Amino acid sequence: MTRRQHWTQEALVEGVRAGDRRALARAITLAEDSDPLAHGVLRALYPDTGRAHSVGVTGPPGVGKSTLVGALLAEIRGAGRTAGVISVDPSSPFSGGALLGDRIRLADHFLDPGVFIRSLGTRGHPGGLAEATLQAVLLLDASGKDVVFVETVGAGQGDVRIMGVADTVVLVLMPGSGDSIQALKAGIMEIPDLIVVNKMDHPGARTTVGEVRSVVSLDRRPGWRPPILLTDAVRGENVAELLSEIDRHRAHLEADGVLAERRGRRLAEEVVALATSRARRRLERAIAADTALRELLDAVARREVDPLSAVSELEAVTLGSGTEGVARPADTGGGARAVDADTPPSGGAAPQHEP
Repeated sequence: MTRRQHWTQEALVEGVRAGDRRALARAITLAEDSDPLAHGVLRALYPDTGRAHSVGVTGPPGVGKSTLVGALLAEIRGAGRTAGVISVDPSSPFSGGALLGDRIRLADHFLDPGVFIRSLGTRGHPGGLAEATLQAVLLLDASGKDVVFVETVGAGQGDVRIMGVADTVVLVLMPGSGDSIQALKAGIMEIPDLIVVNKMDHPGARTTVGEVRSVVSLDRRPGWRPPILLTDAVRGENVAELLSEIDRHRAHLEADGVLAERRGRRLAEEVVALATSRARRRLERAIAADTALRELLDAVARREVDPLSAVSELEAVTLGSGTEGVARPADTGGGARAVDADTPPSGGAAPQHEP
């Protein structure tokens, strides 16, 4: 009997609720692998979520995000609270697995029973976040963690997806780097709820704070104004103040009634993102299984069919939309047809269904 067969849905659900680390680790793995069992586990645990404060930590690579998260964990544990960390690592281009660098830098907390740390590989997912990140956050929430950190790859302006999984977003910058101002320009300026300039002993630290403040001042919208803090994560300087600001932002969201609205929008966006991802996989399987659809794409390359007409044809495969007026390549006996992507072509095997 394999290790996986020991875990039933009921055992996983009860284990996660009880904060069992093995059950939590297994449930996150199932979610990351899109295992059908994960759906049942998440469905059963979903009513137990909504208590944890999810905190996104983003910023350019090399600014000390992992070190800062480690320092925040020490403060949180010192206050008697529990925490989880999801480190979204770049996937290896060869194995597809996470490089696990962030977990190495959080090694001081590995043996702490009040802290759960997990790396997820991006697996090429756009926006710097693994597809299963929100599911992992929900599982940590259901396990009773008070705070859940999500540390992203740090993919610059593409990192905007962090807004989809965090109640509070912390943008970490490093003095003396042009990335600091670039990170606050179009595409990422509206993301942070707090801005941290790490490595405060750097000669250019206060200059960077001034530059950041001038950029942030361009935002004339009413409401919360992102505080700008100087920290030194290695020595733990001003980390307690940062945690206080993170807690203050959570209190602000609750007092203004914004927290529920923000979470609702986040969850709705995640539903659309997951549906889009699954539709893409269905379409890719349909193209791989149907020579007529591959011929349609070849016809675009030969300029026999225009791209938008081909898109309409492919939409018909996955969404069942009409294809009137669509120009098609000459029928060779197996013309492209509007069928469900999970319906096998004649003589072919049905593609595997998504869980």
